[in-house]
Formats: sequence, C-alpha cells, structure tokens
Amino acid sequence: MVNTLEDENPYLLLTPGPLSTTPSVKRVMMRDWCTWDDDYNVGVVQEIRKELVRLAGGTDETHTAVLMQGSGTFSVEAVIGSVIPEDGKLLVLANGAYGQRLAKIAERLRIPLEVHDTGDLKPPDVEHLCRTLTQDTTITHVALVHGETTTGMLNPLPEIAGVVKEVGRTLIVDAMCTFGGIPMDVAELEADFVISSANKCIQGVPGFGLIVAKREALEATEGCARSLSLDLFDQWKTMESGSGGKWRYTSPTHTVRAFAQALTELKEEGGVPARCARYTENQRVLSEGMAELGYPSLLPEEWQSPIITAFPFPSEGFEFRPFYERLKDQGFVIYPGKVTDRDTFRVGTIGNVFPDDIRRLLDAVAQCGRGDSLSNMPK
Repeated sequence: MVNTLEDENPYLLLTPGPLSTTPSVKRVMMRDWCTWDDDYNVGVVQEIRKELVRLAGGTDETHTAVLMQGSGTFSVEAVIGSVIPEDGKLLVLANGAYGQRLAKIAERLRIPLEVHDTGDLKPPDVEHLCRTLTQDTTITHVALVHGETTTGMLNPLPEIAGVVKEVGRTLIVDAMCTFGGIPMDVAELEADFVISSANKCIQGVPGFGLIVAKREALEATEGCARSLSLDLFDQWKTMESGSGGKWRYTSPTHTVRAFAQALTELKEEGGVPARCARYTENQRVLSEGMAELGYPSLLPEEWQSPIITAFPFPSEGFEFRPFYERLKDQGFVIYPGKVTDRDTFRVGTIGNVFPDDIRRLLDAVAQCGRGDSLSNMPK
C-alpha cells in the first residue's frame, strides 16, 4: 500500500508519535459523545479496556487496563507516583532521554531512587542489575523503557524481566512506543505495569495513555498515590465500578472513539504480529536505503527496533534544518536527534506508513544529497 497525500495531510509524520493515521480514524472524531452515556462508557471505553488486556496477553481474571488523560508521560507519572509506597525505592535502567525522564519523575516526587545509566549507545547491563537487586533489598520496584526512541534501541525486556521477577520485585515497563507494534506477553514476562499511549503503535491520536496491570499488583496500591488527578488506583476503581467505564474527570471522548477505531483496524490488519512485520519491513527498507545514500544507522542491527532509526550527521558541515525543510516540502516530516554526544536525526517507521512510502522518502533524501550547504540548494 501507498499513502495518497492529496486527500489528507500535506506530509507523512515519520515520527514515533503523534504519527500518520488512517482517514477512517480521523473520520470518527467528527461525532460528539456524552461522557455519561452507556453507549460511550460501556460500548466504547469498557470494550477498549478488555481489548488492551487481550492484546497484552493477559486475561480478565489476572489483568486489567486503566486509561488516563494526558500524554503518555502523564501515565508514566501516574504509575510511578501511585504504585511505589512511602518506604519503597525505585531502580531505573536508563539508556536514553526517556529512561532519564523516568528518573526525573521519581526525583520530583521525592521517591528514593537509584539509576543505572549505561549511556545512549548501550543496552542496560543485566548482570549489574542482578548483582544490585541481590545486594540491595531496599529496592522494591524496577522501571525501564522497552523501546528507547532516543536512538531506536530495543532493550532486552525478557532478560531484565526474568531477573526482576526472580528476586520478587515489581516491574514497571514504559512500552510507550512498542505496545501494539511488537508482540508482548505480560503474563509470560510477569510485568506488573505496562504503560503506553493512544498515539503510538495502535495508531490512534494524542489525548490519553493506557496502563495494563496485574490486578493483584494494582489492588495493593490503594492509598499510595502522590497526586489527585494522577491517582491510578482511584481512576481504575471508578472505571471498574458504578456505571462502568466512567472516567473520574472529563475524558477525551473524540480521542477515545478514534482509538476504538484504531483497535478495530489493528485487528483487521492481522493483529500485533502483522503490524510488527510491516514496521520491520519499513525499517529494513529505510536502513538499507539510507546506507546506500551515505547515511548508515547509528545502532548495530541486533539492537535496532522497528520503531525509529537514528542516523549520524554524514559530515561535519551537515545542516539539519534545511534538510528537514526540504523533506517536509516533499511530503515527509522527520525528527531531530536526542543523543547526548552525537549529532543525529531520526526517522520513524510506524503509523499508517508502508514500504513504498519509505521508498518515496529515500528518493527525496537522494535529491537532497549529502551536501554541507543544503540551505543554498534550490527547491
């Protein structure tokens, strides 16, 4: 498939979210919904929650899902601020900006914290994690980012989860850019809290985040929250009881309805394995094509996720802004880099994007070349 730009946006969003959505996802937002009606709360919200548990590999008996207003970071803060008790301690495995954000949230909430930072270009050290958890019994929770979009690295979640659960600690997974796009079995991983957002691999639009949690782990957090609006337990309890599906405060109805449509389209595509296969092919076409054009990927292939790929600047005089503008004029929006010690830019391969779209991007990159003075090139 190939996107037709004429009938939609003037460009594709090749970013890790917000991302390009289908016309049908956008179309359902043209209707208003009442937050009190059963056709919204029961017919839409509750069905979303059930489907999220199923996608994660859980069951209604063992797992549950909570929806939380705001961007994905709001949901990350809701989890960190709601599930760690006053006498708890958090260990964060960081190898990029989003792992550091986990630590920053904990610091702001005055939660006792230890950070294992392996730098932007290395995965977490599993052996170091094992030694630390064995020696420091005050650590109660471990948090990590599954797909670190600073570089596009896919962190070794199964290995990390195995270590964390072997010593009986609570595992928090920021799966913001992987849930719905990379197969995940929360029951097999024994992950306690998995966090994502509406505008990532399920291909909805921004407005709320989501948490899939072990029922037992979530029930144990009553009274732990450090915030009123980001109280995860209270949000869950309200959605579970009464009319069912009701949010404590005004819900982003249009975004929720778009997400329901996106879930339907995920199922029609063939589920998470089929979507992962498409994203993986997108990324393969991108990385091989960019290498041929003189833009090798930042990461080795074995660490690379199918979500987003970082590329070092090809020369010392390379100018990102004119490169970005040239690609935008031709229908593609990419991302600046976030790596701390390297000049990079990033290209996302998720959303309503297909291999032929990536080939058209490569044609556009070829027209830009690798020159050091793109700002002087004719458009």
